[in-house]
Amino acid sequence: MVKHQPLQVYERQLCLSCLTGIYGCRWKRYQRSHDDSSKWECSWFFLLCCSFLLLLVWSYFWLEARNDYNEFNWLLYNRSAVWKDGTVPILATTLTGFTYTAFLMILALCHIALGQQLNLYWIHKIVVLAILLTTITGVVSVDDFWQDEWDIVLISLQFTGPFLHIGALAVVTALGWVIAGQVARVERSRLQVATLVIYVSVLLVLYLVPLFISSPCIMDRSKLSPRPAVIGRRGAPMLAPEHTIMSFSKALQQKVTALEADVKISLDGVPFLMRDRTLRRTTNVDKLFPARQDHDASFFNWTEIRSLNAGLWFLRDDPYWTVQYMSEKDRNRTANQTVCSLAELLRLAARTNRSVIFSLRRPPPQHPRHQLWVSDALKVIQRSSILPEQVMWTPDWYRKKVRAAVPLLQQTSDEKLPVAELKERGISTLTLHYSQARAQDIRQFSGSNVSVNVYPVNEPWLYSLMWCSGVQSVSSDAPHILKKVPNPIWIMSAEEYGLIWITSNLISVAIVIGIFIFQKWKMSGMHSYNPEQIMLSAVVRRPSRDVNLMKEKLIFSEINNGVGSTDELSMYTGNGLDAYARDDIMTTARHATKL
Repeated sequence: MVKHQPLQVYERQLCLSCLTGIYGCRWKRYQRSHDDSSKWECSWFFLLCCSFLLLLVWSYFWLEARNDYNEFNWLLYNRSAVWKDGTVPILATTLTGFTYTAFLMILALCHIALGQQLNLYWIHKIVVLAILLTTITGVVSVDDFWQDEWDIVLISLQFTGPFLHIGALAVVTALGWVIAGQVARVERSRLQVATLVIYVSVLLVLYLVPLFISSPCIMDRSKLSPRPAVIGRRGAPMLAPEHTIMSFSKALQQKVTALEADVKISLDGVPFLMRDRTLRRTTNVDKLFPARQDHDASFFNWTEIRSLNAGLWFLRDDPYWTVQYMSEKDRNRTANQTVCSLAELLRLAARTNRSVIFSLRRPPPQHPRHQLWVSDALKVIQRSSILPEQVMWTPDWYRKKVRAAVPLLQQTSDEKLPVAELKERGISTLTLHYSQARAQDIRQFSGSNVSVNVYPVNEPWLYSLMWCSGVQSVSSDAPHILKKVPNPIWIMSAEEYGLIWITSNLISVAIVIGIFIFQKWKMSGMHSYNPEQIMLSAVVRRPSRDVNLMKEKLIFSEINNGVGSTDELSMYTGNGLDAYARDDIMTTARHATKL
């Protein structure tokens, strides 16, 4: 009895089916193709790449902007008059969109690596286009609404640059497998040359990028300055309602060296602590004085201000998502907080031997204390028990008058001025936004005995960067977080970084060369494969995977030998090969019968 060995052997290609099915809804074998992708599909692949790269930058921006989430929400409140955490929907949509596009990018690269035709499903096309347009809208909105925050991207690159470079080099090196496969598979063409040139150019740029990376953390460890002091900005607003005695007490528990506050003047000349123009966000003014809830906080007298509750809003809005971690005792204490006066803050600082830095806000022109606001603040300082040298005076208004009245006050400024002018004004401390604190400027000010305080610093990476830059102190909303940073997150010498740079480049070069050699060897073996071996497989039992591989090599061989059309090739493989196989099988069978 003769057993026929079928020539056409199929094996289940589950991974390939899932790959083409998820990407292009091509679940069946006959729906797949090794033909070149159309220009239309290549255009969609380009849009997919643009969406992915834009979302990558967008995601990185919001990851680093975490330092300023509260500032973002505060800006939203000033526009809408409603407090809400606007970062939550942004982060959720960004994470979803990035995950989706990254997954499609991986599928598309797998298609290219396996020589499959790209055919993005129409639903994916709609979603990718929607993600691209939404991200562009978000970028434009942030540029209009929060333009200064883009600075954090450049600042963060000083800290993450060396690691992002190594990650980018690893990704581009891995892409060499796809590029080498394309270069080895197609005929010599402009597309092949262009692809190779672009890839090599990107690699060369990555190899040389460290020449332009500058980070304060690349330094000799022996030159690292002392740990910057931490100032409680509005107390510890993540742990208790801002500008309350409870908030400042929580900050003192985190070992801060000074307390920072925003000061306004009431209608009857009492300095009190308040950040907003109105009392609506942080008090219950809408219940006690509903008709005046939109009035400037300075137009309330101290008795009215003192009657307001300044803690219930914190429990209700939970601005930092920390209420769930508060004890029952702290919640009860929070619910009974009132607006704090400057005199109370100075007494607390004097009792605990801490310094105080405050920003004094001038009342509106129609306010009765418009011309007396500086005098009101000075009277409170002089009457308090705090030492004058423990008070850092920030306002530039009437600075000469202030220095004459209280000579021992520490003069500070939030304006970045030349050293000579700072000395002329008697300013010994600069309070700068982190976007203005460049390492070379900090070293220049420090060399002239001018201390630099940077605000707001809430994230460990930014604190480490400022530490390496040499700042003397930072103002933070999160002293409880910075307390857990005893050393910079990373620091290395220039020699160590140079060694890492050269080593990573050499490894990348070796891997890329090895990939191209292997892909060239693999494809050359496929092109030189003998078609007769496939025909003999009809009578020689072979694994189905080997049979399929030989058939693919035969197809490539016929294409290279000039088989012009798909019909001609199918006639050859469908009729001639099958007939040859059947004749070979019958001849073998007859010979076996005679024996």
